[in-house]
Amino acid sequence: MFRWLESRIDPFAPFDENKTPPGTVGGFTWHYLRPVRFWLVILFFVALAAGLFESSLYIMLGWLVDILAGSTPDRIWADHGTTLIVMAALVVLVRPVLHFAHEVVSNQVLIPQSTNMIRWRTHVYTLGHAVSYFQADFAGRLANRVMQGGGAIRSIAVTLIDTLLYVVIYAVTALGVFTSISPWLALPMGIWVLGYGLLLWFFVPRAKERSLKVADTRSQLVGRVVDSYTNILTVKLFARADEERSAVREAVGANTDAFLRSLRLNTSVTGVLSIMNSLLLAATGTLSVMLWSRGVMTSGDAAAGLALVMRILAMSGWVMHTVRDVFENIGTVQESMQTIARPHGLVDEPQAPRLRVARGEIRFEDVSFHYGKEGGVIEGLNLTIRAGEKVGLVGTSGAGKTTITSLLLRLHDVEGGRVLIDGQDISKVSQDSLRSAIAVVTQDTSLLHRSIRDNIAYGRAGASEREIIEAARLAHAHDFIMGLEDHRGRRGYDAHVGERGVKLSGGQRQRIAIARVILKNAPILVLDEATSALDSEVEAAIQESLSTLMEGKTVLAIAHRLSTIAALDRLIVLEEGRILEEGSHAELLRAGGLYARLWRRQSGGFLGAGEGNGTPEAVSF
Repeated sequence: MFRWLESRIDPFAPFDENKTPPGTVGGFTWHYLRPVRFWLVILFFVALAAGLFESSLYIMLGWLVDILAGSTPDRIWADHGTTLIVMAALVVLVRPVLHFAHEVVSNQVLIPQSTNMIRWRTHVYTLGHAVSYFQADFAGRLANRVMQGGGAIRSIAVTLIDTLLYVVIYAVTALGVFTSISPWLALPMGIWVLGYGLLLWFFVPRAKERSLKVADTRSQLVGRVVDSYTNILTVKLFARADEERSAVREAVGANTDAFLRSLRLNTSVTGVLSIMNSLLLAATGTLSVMLWSRGVMTSGDAAAGLALVMRILAMSGWVMHTVRDVFENIGTVQESMQTIARPHGLVDEPQAPRLRVARGEIRFEDVSFHYGKEGGVIEGLNLTIRAGEKVGLVGTSGAGKTTITSLLLRLHDVEGGRVLIDGQDISKVSQDSLRSAIAVVTQDTSLLHRSIRDNIAYGRAGASEREIIEAARLAHAHDFIMGLEDHRGRRGYDAHVGERGVKLSGGQRQRIAIARVILKNAPILVLDEATSALDSEVEAAIQESLSTLMEGKTVLAIAHRLSTIAALDRLIVLEEGRILEEGSHAELLRAGGLYARLWRRQSGGFLGAGEGNGTPEAVSF
């Protein structure tokens, strides 16, 4: 039975991954609760039945007191035996069934599955954001909002159905019982309900505001801590532990202040509620004694009424704290909503076709891109890279080299013109198919905190063990991989590399990245300082492998060390986003322009060749 119930909600059921969630708390919450609305309705009716039965127990208590008061021991079973047996049967049979049903619907059907369904959907939607979205925020804060948002949304729904429904049932039952006896007896309860409503009216908006502040400062604190841990090597190398402690201390202080301000409100409201509860109990008790002494109500009525009041008073503080928790969760949802519910910056057109790469020709047609500014970076770029051609991009920092590769990969949309691959506008095809056709090795290689095998296999889903090892051999990575062992004793290809590959040297990470690209075997290859982290011996060792990798592929390479790209078919010299020069290495040296000056500077400064003779030394590829 449990397995059947636990499979009623599929956390991974298909959904529209590109639909932007609503920007209001109610809309955002319902957007993620809508798939489980049927079970929320079931929970409502189960909770309603359980609440009505629980409140009826106090009425049954009153009947029992009256039966005992009006009977003698020798006649009680003869006169009221059937009634007592029915009451006992209801308590023994119906109450456990209702409570069990409530727990099953809550715990087996709703809580785990709906929580993780929301987390899954917010994560998938967040993954769809552009790279710039992630660059503008802490990874830890984004993860925190995805994780906390799922629990908060589910908690709001379940708490409102469970807790507040119970309170309403008890309050209505008490008012009904008291009114049936005497309107005077119902008066204190009516005044208390009105006062409780006014207290909530005062408390809720302030709790909401302060809870949002607590959630925001908590996320900032988590972001600060994760940022320190992620960049621990930089912290150690620059001896900045004191600054990091200071930054986290400031975030802890801000969160503490916000937390205390929220708790001040809770303490004040709880004090007022305690006074209200005491007055209600005293008034109800006094009126019960007066009405009983006048024969208006029985002893059972008085016992049931006072028991109901005491139950409501016991619940009132719990409800107030529950309402506070609800609005803390609303604050968390607001925070998650502000981060997650943003339209995707880069989206595929509806039914976008897959990119078909037959030859691999790349064409930039009058392309402009300014990162949203009025000008600069790339302006009116026209560039054609023929199928199978190996092209190098050269220029000083800020010339636009990396931006061009980002536009080719559609990490940003062009602001003018278009980029075509084999005549297909890349903005009209699916992003996944575009990036599947392009293999990239960057200077700043980041590995996943998984095994070496998983990191290499990231290049192609379903790759065999033999193919993974062969790719590692071609990248001259196999030998060092076989010597690896992580802190859990996993060896070789099973060893984990640490967050962002921190357990490996820069050269080792680069060789893993090159193995990944070799395995991917895409028709277009982008090399952004691909061998910058390798020492000369290792770099020379993998040149043959890279040359093999580039055969039959269109290659776009960036290198500040000009000797690594001098042997390519054509070099494009950029300055302020425009093509300044283009040609082969020899042609550009004869032209005596910017490339020639850069070459002389590097060969003279690093190769000891004076002004250089125009012959590339230690040419890569």
